[in-house]
Amino acid sequence: MSARPVPPGVPTGEPESLVVVSLEPWDEVWRRNQYLVTELMRADPALRVLFVEPPSDLTYAALRRTTPRPGRGLRPGPDLDGVGPSRLWLYEPTKTLPRRVAPHYDEHRASRILRAARHAGLVRPTLWINDAGVAPLLDAGLPVLYDVTDDWLAADRPPAERERLRRDESAMLSRAGSVTVCSPALAASKGAERPAGASPVTLVTNGVDVERYRTPAPRPHDLPPGRTAVYVGTLHSDRLDVDLCVTTSEAMDGDGTLVLVGPVALGPDDVRRLHEAGVVLLGPRPRDAVPAYLQHADLLVVPHVVDAFTDSLDPIKLYEYLAVGRPVVSTPVAGFRDAGRTVDVAKGDGFADAVVAVVQAPRVASVAAPDDLPTWDRQSALFRTALDDARSATNGPGAAGS
Repeated sequence: MSARPVPPGVPTGEPESLVVVSLEPWDEVWRRNQYLVTELMRADPALRVLFVEPPSDLTYAALRRTTPRPGRGLRPGPDLDGVGPSRLWLYEPTKTLPRRVAPHYDEHRASRILRAARHAGLVRPTLWINDAGVAPLLDAGLPVLYDVTDDWLAADRPPAERERLRRDESAMLSRAGSVTVCSPALAASKGAERPAGASPVTLVTNGVDVERYRTPAPRPHDLPPGRTAVYVGTLHSDRLDVDLCVTTSEAMDGDGTLVLVGPVALGPDDVRRLHEAGVVLLGPRPRDAVPAYLQHADLLVVPHVVDAFTDSLDPIKLYEYLAVGRPVVSTPVAGFRDAGRTVDVAKGDGFADAVVAVVQAPRVASVAAPDDLPTWDRQSALFRTALDDARSATNGPGAAGS
């Protein structure tokens, strides 16, 4: 592979480096950032990455009556297929006090991120930011790409948190050298907030590794016997319609089992209701195990809340579901409602009826994956161009890249 030209802003002779400030940890449940980072590192053997995870929040842990633990700090990342050793570093800071007691926490976190980058040996890195809470990093004089994957301003949040989010995101949208979004809805809403003269937002949807999802895998031992309707994703009240899950499971009435696969971020009352309705919660599964759950489902479901927040999303499960080619029933959320005949879109009682109809009918064969599914290697190439734009952007005093 020939070396790529060194973009403006990277000192000659120094390898390119990235600091990724993520809203999610690097764990076995892979999300957008992990797929894109891996593909970028495969494409550029010199690229080094510091992946910054959300802080370990001691106060939040205590309030939830779980054992508080300090953040794991700076440490080597896991080995990745096709990526050499010592190129990926992880950093998990510690949040000791809530912002109302420590109002300068975000400035302090930003300085610790920069210190971790220096300790990891990254020279003048480009900042790839998902978490607008690190807006103080805009003053570091480094190139900045702001990647928007959810419209948190449309989510149900307390007024003080919403105002902080609004302020931080406004700074990111007006000062970042480059802005990427994952969905057309975000392209419209966030693009309108970019100042005159700034580069337009770039749409980089999520993707899928089609071959991995089409390669036959054995039936998971913990998938319940009989007919199954399977959902894969984080179980969070911002997305998952718990009432609809309960109604659907009760409507199945022994004809099949509703199975939810993914991290559980629901409150205890919601978890109890799901269990009482016969829903099986399997918890998170490693990314390499996920295709088997999808392949062996009789039906794949998306019982999502339909609101402004979910309309901003580009669910990775859309591409994973379509890749395996099993029948799909979804509420009318972004992505799925435009997927055509491959998805049965229904809401309310119609959703439960559609699920029951599939689990009562003979199992159908999987269909071929659509030819136009976006893949992670192609999406990473689009993202690499946006990173180069961030490095070459000319910003005002104190902004990234100045």
